[in-house]
Amino acid sequence: MFKKMFGEILQVYISLLKVMVPAIIAVKILDMFGGTLYLGQLLAPVMQWVGLPEQMGLVWATAILTNIYTAMIVFVDVSGDLQLSVAQVSVIGVLMLVSHSIPIEGAVAKMVGVRWRITIAIKLIGGLLLAALVNFLYTSFDYQQQEATLLWQSSAQELTLMQWAVSQLELLVTIFFVISVLMILLAVLKKIGIEKLMHIALSPFLKLLNISKDASNITIVGITLGLSFGAGLLIKEVKSGKISKKDVLLSVCFLSIAHSLIEDTLLVLLLGADVVAVLWMRVLFALLVVALISRLLLRKSHRQPLNSTADKAGLNG
Repeated sequence: MFKKMFGEILQVYISLLKVMVPAIIAVKILDMFGGTLYLGQLLAPVMQWVGLPEQMGLVWATAILTNIYTAMIVFVDVSGDLQLSVAQVSVIGVLMLVSHSIPIEGAVAKMVGVRWRITIAIKLIGGLLLAALVNFLYTSFDYQQQEATLLWQSSAQELTLMQWAVSQLELLVTIFFVISVLMILLAVLKKIGIEKLMHIALSPFLKLLNISKDASNITIVGITLGLSFGAGLLIKEVKSGKISKKDVLLSVCFLSIAHSLIEDTLLVLLLGADVVAVLWMRVLFALLVVALISRLLLRKSHRQPLNSTADKAGLNG
């Protein structure tokens, strides 16, 4: 039993390495040649549209190409003299939460069949729309306009290539142990019947999104841990063939907006953001987006087979 479980864990982990390692290396090369700074300059004019200073374009660009932790360091570095309001920090927080780690999360989504253009559209356009909505509501109601209080401090540290390589290796090792714990835990929960109770508890939520109960495991993992750490389980579940193409698409779309609701949300709150925007509005926005996509798929399915509909909507291409 142990040997079989270890084999499954290793198989999932190797599949994940094939996705993550090339993406990590490509992003590093891009950054070494000034790609992050260039993207930040391109995004600077867009920042004004959502009520932010142009300097926040670099923060968003960093989040898009790397992760929330790195974007937080850049945020602290560039926001020192800007005196941002809670509303403004909430706006950039939303952008960081929705749009971060596109190279890695997009590669994971592609591996389970969701096209790059779907992931990029959801994370970039979706993030920008939600940020614009937060800015509009907070400005219109004069809400959270007081100066934000930064609860997290960090000095920017330039890593050598060797230090960067070691940090990435540590991340990959951590992911291996996370995957191992998750797969063992799920096997135990299934054995003692808790998994069935989790499916029952999630059924109203999944029904609202028109996602079958077969996708409950990856939904739980994605909501709590995020796509990067939950990617191994996502790949395993999809390869098992138990989850339909429609469920894969809807689950990935939802998790692209609202994943790692505990850790990532707490991190952005440390920057001085408002929990209403970075948690509740993000979840509601994700529900709305997935409900619209689900309705679109349902409407198209009346005219053609569902798998064909899912293919055209963003799977297997």
